[in-house]
Amino acid sequence: MTSLALTFLTQSAARAELALERALPTPDQLPQQLHAAMRYSVLGGGKRLRPTLVYAAAAALGVDDAELDLPAAAVEIIHAYSLIHDDLPAMDDDELRRGKPTCHIAFGEAEAILAGDALQALAFEVLARDCHWSPRAQLAMLRLLANACGSLGMAGGQAIDLAAVRQQLSLEQLERMHRYKTGALIRASVLLGALAAGCEESSKPFAALARYGHELGFAFQIQDDVLDVLGDTEVIGKPQGSDSARGKPTYPALVGIDESRRL
Repeated sequence: MTSLALTFLTQSAARAELALERALPTPDQLPQQLHAAMRYSVLGGGKRLRPTLVYAAAAALGVDDAELDLPAAAVEIIHAYSLIHDDLPAMDDDELRRGKPTCHIAFGEAEAILAGDALQALAFEVLARDCHWSPRAQLAMLRLLANACGSLGMAGGQAIDLAAVRQQLSLEQLERMHRYKTGALIRASVLLGALAAGCEESSKPFAALARYGHELGFAFQIQDDVLDVLGDTEVIGKPQGSDSARGKPTYPALVGIDESRRL
């Protein structure tokens, strides 16, 4: 990776962290325990890839203003909510996330469920705040994010994932699961940046960014599958080999490490 890209990633992550701090309820607000669980799950960890893609898409269109922080924060808050719920015993039953105990381990299952629910609501409240976007663009952003985390996006992908444990999926089925579960929100991150920058949905730049986000999200999940096999727990922030141990379908299990890397 070039030094320019690394600098952009570092600066975007720091900017997103400040945006998230502003968006989240303060620790002293009632109910304090719920707000503590929300802040615990959102702040101080993660690559901030999704906010970075918001900033990058807007930068590609020549726009960089303070209001990009709203969609950047919103999409990362949705991501954090999904991780809380994915880690629950009824889902993936993980005890480690980003190198620290998962939300339900730190705060209990009930508080974790509420924290995820509250974060999902907060993301849409953040995206609906007053700003310079046109009403049409703001509505498009809300619709885009809702679709990305619904039954034809993140939630649907998780449902397919749960149903596929110890099952043999075809490549087509595995690709659909990946594009829903992880790819949809990454694609939405790119397109939120485009919409916030004033890009029209009917334009060629928007179509190009949509294709880029579509393929990047797919590639990201394949690489995540590879890291589950080859990654180090201390580096990836979650138990290495956890997907394999649960019998979850992955690209390395279906086509091998070399083909997964090629893809």
